[in-house]
Amino acid sequence: MAASSAVISLLQTLDQRNPQLFHGHTAEALDSLHATAEYFQNVLENASKSRFDTEKIKSLEEKIRVAASYAEDVLELKSSRIVKVSRWKFGISQHLDLLKAVKKMDTTNKQVMKIVSHDTDQVLELSRDSLIGTSSTSYPMLENDVVNGLDGDLEIIVNRLKGRPRDLDVVTITGMGGIGKTTLAKKAYDHLTIRYHFDILAWVTISQEFRRRNVLLEALNSISKQTDIVNTKNYDKMDDNELADLAQKNLKGRRYLVVVDDIWSRDVWDSISRIFPNYNNGSRILLTTRENEVAIYANTCSPHEMNLLSLENGWKLPCDKVFGPKHDHPPALEEIGREIVEKCQGLPLMISVIAGHLSKVARTLEGWKDVARTLSEIIASNPNKCLGVLGLSYYHLPNRLKPCFLSMSSFPEDFQVDTRRLIQLWIAEGFIRTSVGSRKSLEEVAEHYLEDLISRNLIQARKRRFNGEIKACGVRDLLHEFCLIEDEMTKHMHVQRTHPILPTKKHNVRRFSFQTLSYSVEKCFKVLPPVARSIHLFSRLHLLHKPRQKLLGTFPIYHRNPIIHEFFSRFNLLRLLAIFNTIGYFESFPLVITELFHLRYLQVPFYADIPESISELQNLQTLICSGNYFDIT
Repeated sequence: MAASSAVISLLQTLDQRNPQLFHGHTAEALDSLHATAEYFQNVLENASKSRFDTEKIKSLEEKIRVAASYAEDVLELKSSRIVKVSRWKFGISQHLDLLKAVKKMDTTNKQVMKIVSHDTDQVLELSRDSLIGTSSTSYPMLENDVVNGLDGDLEIIVNRLKGRPRDLDVVTITGMGGIGKTTLAKKAYDHLTIRYHFDILAWVTISQEFRRRNVLLEALNSISKQTDIVNTKNYDKMDDNELADLAQKNLKGRRYLVVVDDIWSRDVWDSISRIFPNYNNGSRILLTTRENEVAIYANTCSPHEMNLLSLENGWKLPCDKVFGPKHDHPPALEEIGREIVEKCQGLPLMISVIAGHLSKVARTLEGWKDVARTLSEIIASNPNKCLGVLGLSYYHLPNRLKPCFLSMSSFPEDFQVDTRRLIQLWIAEGFIRTSVGSRKSLEEVAEHYLEDLISRNLIQARKRRFNGEIKACGVRDLLHEFCLIEDEMTKHMHVQRTHPILPTKKHNVRRFSFQTLSYSVEKCFKVLPPVARSIHLFSRLHLLHKPRQKLLGTFPIYHRNPIIHEFFSRFNLLRLLAIFNTIGYFESFPLVITELFHLRYLQVPFYADIPESISELQNLQTLICSGNYFDIT
């Protein structure tokens, strides 16, 4: 994933280069970089859809990430030097660093081509350097007790399956991963009245690794158990069209219910929907999906959107799991038990995993308090049960959306980020790129990305304006935890949430977020490489000189300090600096920031006027000042 975001960022930088600065042989070199980067983007996009060996995927992505990042570093350093010197001398010596970048990209290009072309005739197993492979076709069912909280949903689905119209109708269930869509569909499928109402019931699971033939075989196997189909061994001799004809033949004249579980795209629906004939006899298809867009495409009527469990219904699950149906639990555990369930935010899958853990620990107040304190660690230690299921939604994303989603981990848990600021952050990071010939602005493209991620139930709309526009958004804690793990595995970002032991070497990533209560400048020096591209600061900085306490009580106001100057002056390639006022305020605008030529996004809390030297930030797109607004001009 970090490889894809590095390539997109490089392409955007190349697209926006100033032709007055780069021309002649230099422009030709940059055109070469652009062509190679375009090739890398296509390779990465195809790799996400194809079937590659684990080690080859890792090797390919890492080579591309390193080469693209290096090329962009060289290009941006060259740009700032040209502008600062205010002249451009032609000559081989002036282009050596740029030529090195071109050579490195060309070398990587040859290595990638070798990886991609090797064993092209073989079918390699797809696997990812992540929490779970995308080839999974079955997912853990939730505890049966969860349905205690889904009784209302079950009644609605059963009534829709049995009711009007007479025509073949598609009933859709949508919601985020782990919310209980498959469990609800299974309960409806097994419901006694449904069993009596339909002549034939069939269940097919689509999953991400869609194979039309497998769906046909799965449907025929279900149908064959309820009809007089014979010679099922001959399926292997039939092509897909013959299998589809056989399925339609055996459904003819019968009222049927087919559950199509876990469908991911409109193309897949187009491919399988023709299998099911309409005999005007009240037959139904029950479809589950995480994608609202797919649900509406299959049936424009409103899909049934799954809701999260209430605290009361959520509390019943660990009670059943730990104490049995009588819920005979010590009163002292109820308060902490409900606190644990509340932290699960109503997500049935998460409650189910935690309930299983509670059943194995001591039934003491201290034991349950320890579970409440280490909830994130417990979830992370059960990747296949919890994070892996949610991760499927992430792995199905097109590459262009992945960095946007992972960027949500740059904010602390439960943080509500202003939508407009989030979009500007994505643009500043280089995640957004318009297609050739498109008239859409970067903001419009980013808004579409956000709407897409919301439609896929990965980002939540937390607040809306009076006209329906999304004002603030965020992600659930479980998805936030997934982002953090994926960040580290793919080297997309380093997020500091605890006070670490001083590292022996700098992190090999470009994006950083400090979310501890406080953080020393000394540790920042140890962690941050000079090529850092974005820094989010939620932690109060510890300086050698104690900051004066003024006006804000416990919030420090940082006075002019050489440590601050030294800290910021190191990052010549920094694009994004977001200093949140949770760390305190600067007494005056830190002038050293105006030396960061490539800065695109700046958020800084301070008490003073904005200096005229802010105009030196020629690439600045977004400036957010917080403090005493009456003193700012």
